[in-house]
Amino acid sequence: MTAVTTVTEATDADGANGMAGKGVGEGGRSPGGGGSGSRRRYWRAGWLRGAIEVRHLFRNRKELGSHLINIVVALVVVSNLHDDVPGTHVPMTHLALCGFAAYLLFQIGLVNLPQILVTEREEGTLLRLRTTPGGIPAYLIAKSVLVVAMALTTLVVLLSAGALVANGPLPHSVDGWLTLLWVSALGLLAVVPLGAAIGAVLPNPREALALIMLPAMGLLVTSGAMFPLTSLPTIVQKIASVFPLKWMAQGVRSALLPDAARAAEPAGSWELPTVAMVLAAWAVIGFLLAIPLLRRAARRESGSRLGERHRKANLGTAPAA
Repeated sequence: MTAVTTVTEATDADGANGMAGKGVGEGGRSPGGGGSGSRRRYWRAGWLRGAIEVRHLFRNRKELGSHLINIVVALVVVSNLHDDVPGTHVPMTHLALCGFAAYLLFQIGLVNLPQILVTEREEGTLLRLRTTPGGIPAYLIAKSVLVVAMALTTLVVLLSAGALVANGPLPHSVDGWLTLLWVSALGLLAVVPLGAAIGAVLPNPREALALIMLPAMGLLVTSGAMFPLTSLPTIVQKIASVFPLKWMAQGVRSALLPDAARAAEPAGSWELPTVAMVLAAWAVIGFLLAIPLLRRAARRESGSRLGERHRKANLGTAPAA
């Protein structure tokens, strides 16, 4: 996290200076009204900043270690499952591995991203964004690049290690690889903006994990990621179907498992059109929430607010006399 934060601070300052040098005024438009040119600069700044953060991520052993621990835990769990999925000859190990693949994508967007945003808000990043024209869009682009890199790396390592350690499934056709690609991409689109919106309203890094992790673990249990959804009560199935994890896991199963596994699905089919529609709907909801909430959080930031939070944090961590 330290490396990512360091590069964030550096690029915030560079972005502000660069925009000022190009004569970009309030609201992100240049005095000449070149709105499209300004948008291109924001996209370019976001991509460049995201690439820098990705490089620092892969150089940060502590950060990488936390992601590898999740993969190790998943492999240990699935390696201890020995039954078949009820009504099929598909190993429960394969179903659980598909569920963990979907859950880790979900977790990176909906748990890790808010923690990053809250931590950077506490360190003054949002305060600096107030002085940077187009700072919020560029910031979201950079964070999206970082999260996608984290998610795809996690997915590749998990599936590769699963195939070696637990004889786990891999896509068995070109259609399977394409399905895995679009489900992963659309799933990230569904949860990354939502994670950004949650990060904009969470109180502080110390409470962020507690507030997000418990609901996320609840969804892991109730979304059919670890065992067939048909084994859960009907009301639980209906509630789980509202959230994106259920559909992400179902889409991943459709890419990795044989057609015989459809017998364990509530509808008896993969329902890929419904998977796409639900994930797309969550993506739209997330984008509609994320940018206004981040802008609101940035507007509310001030040097006095930041200083007060740091003072309270220092008091909270100070040793008793």
